[in-house]
Amino acid sequence: MKQEVQIPAGKKIININELKKMGLSYYKINQAVEAGKLTKLNKSNYENCEFSGEVSDFVYVYAYAPTGVICLMSAAVYYGLSNYWPDSIDVAVPKKKNITTLPDWPTLSLYYFERDRYETGILELRTGEHKFKIYDIEKTVVDIIYYRNKIGIEETKEILTKYLKREDRNINKLYRYAELLKCNDILKTYLEVLI
Repeated sequence: MKQEVQIPAGKKIININELKKMGLSYYKINQAVEAGKLTKLNKSNYENCEFSGEVSDFVYVYAYAPTGVICLMSAAVYYGLSNYWPDSIDVAVPKKKNITTLPDWPTLSLYYFERDRYETGILELRTGEHKFKIYDIEKTVVDIIYYRNKIGIEETKEILTKYLKREDRNINKLYRYAELLKCNDILKTYLEVLI
């Protein structure tokens, strides 16, 4: 009798290719869905219903937007630059990327970035067996300043103030990003007011 393949309890989101590498055929995957062990998220990814452990909502981003990078307020909260918790996860994707399927929960807010803005400052972080992409702290601050009218002037000021109080801040990198992403003058104005 063939032994049943075990789905790792430490993995929340599992790609179909990973399931196949574990020895599961499409038939077995469908059986796992029917048995309530997996939930189909989209054509490529499944959620492990028997997951045990803590996981960030950020891991859902890869399932729905594989090129997505956590940005703006979601990244600011992650770095402790804001106490405001957004209703949805802010995700940057390349400008011409077409994302058609989004989850009901967690809600994803997509921002279509031009190439330079999208490619600058990406970090890949791990949480347990999962990974997600997020912009580094300086890129996050520069994006917040660039989108200040959408984010809110008070929130922008709070985020920049908290960033400037950090010991690990890198003002040179902040200026480099601001120059590259065409918001150097606005950054200088904010810094003149705050310092």
